[in-house]
Amino acid sequence: MLVVCTDVRVQRTYPGQSGINPLPMDWGNKDPQKRGPVVVSRGQTTIRRRNAIGAHGGSYSIYYALAVASKEIKVDHRPDFTNTEPAANLGPFPQWADKKKIVSMDPLGHLAPWLFSETIEKENADCQPAITRAHMKLPELEQSVREGRLVPDGKVCLNESGELAVTKFAVEPVWYLPGVAERFGIDEGSLRRSLFEHTGGSYPELITRGDIKLFLPPIGGLTVYCFGDPAKMSDEKVRLALRVHDECNGSDVFGSDICTCRPYLIFGIEEAVKEAQKGGSGVVIYFRKEGRALGEVTKYLVYNARKRGLDRASEYFKRTENIAGVKDMRFQALMPDILHWLGIKKIDRMLSMSNMKHDAIVSQGIPIHERVELPESWMPEDSRVEIDAKITAGYFTTGHRMTEEELAAVKGRSWEE
Repeated sequence: MLVVCTDVRVQRTYPGQSGINPLPMDWGNKDPQKRGPVVVSRGQTTIRRRNAIGAHGGSYSIYYALAVASKEIKVDHRPDFTNTEPAANLGPFPQWADKKKIVSMDPLGHLAPWLFSETIEKENADCQPAITRAHMKLPELEQSVREGRLVPDGKVCLNESGELAVTKFAVEPVWYLPGVAERFGIDEGSLRRSLFEHTGGSYPELITRGDIKLFLPPIGGLTVYCFGDPAKMSDEKVRLALRVHDECNGSDVFGSDICTCRPYLIFGIEEAVKEAQKGGSGVVIYFRKEGRALGEVTKYLVYNARKRGLDRASEYFKRTENIAGVKDMRFQALMPDILHWLGIKKIDRMLSMSNMKHDAIVSQGIPIHERVELPESWMPEDSRVEIDAKITAGYFTTGHRMTEEELAAVKGRSWEE
């Protein structure tokens, strides 16, 4: 027998409802105490005081729910933030107080337990982003040291064995809905309605609580990898090399050769390290947007469609559109927020061929002085179909752009081969 107990106060509330009094939130206020912390509900205790819809942890919030349901964690658990302070200082920067420049993350989140200690204790808010230091070992970088492409510096970021010292920033999404809507050129009501409908009605307060302007979407976040002194990221007097990379599990982790993702990631890290060694700053930002944000299942269906037919660059995006209805859902318009949070004001070397990433960054007032494409020698043979299709669709290159006729003449390998 299944018994379901519901409480309409949790499922749906309305502005002005008796006992509902959200914590004040003035997004973009330069005074942290006037802006206030981001607080969402966990159970009945904070339902009346939250100022955000959703749950901390993004997609991991479901695992928290499982932990509660299986009694692996107590629902009233309060985090102990002792010794969890950021491992590197960051900001504050003027961009943190500009509600048009940062709309998809909490610029004060990494300091929340210390800026809002009393509120955090009472309302059970979380700390995010988080900043730590670590070491990175990659076989390609060890080989690069052996071959002389990278030279150990002993103190900046690279030792004799090819091990890298890195500062890492983990960020989860917090959407300021009016700002997100403006960034996409739509009205806030349309955004809220679409989010409500296409999450299966999971967040009814997107519709009923127009007074709550923050939404913590159940999606993946990002990680920043900074090589060299983090303070130099915001220093306009030194050079900055940047790679913005969108997740590709098959290539990044397991080495699939059907795309250029891991090669470009490694190339980006190498170039970032070289810039740091020369006294500048090197940054790689890793977004969780698997399969152009279409997901790994859709990606594999596209692979099947490609390999069971003629895998041609001229057909590359059509294969995706036939299945998903769109060729790309990464929507780079929100991507530059992390650059504003890091205090980045210009990019000397952009290690990317993507026209969408370039245009999104420049439209946010951050100039890009040089675009660096992936060298031919780094491209796996089976990735040519993808890279040729992207170049023809607008990706940056200093080389030859293939015509539609040339693309159609390029034969791909069948699956059986």
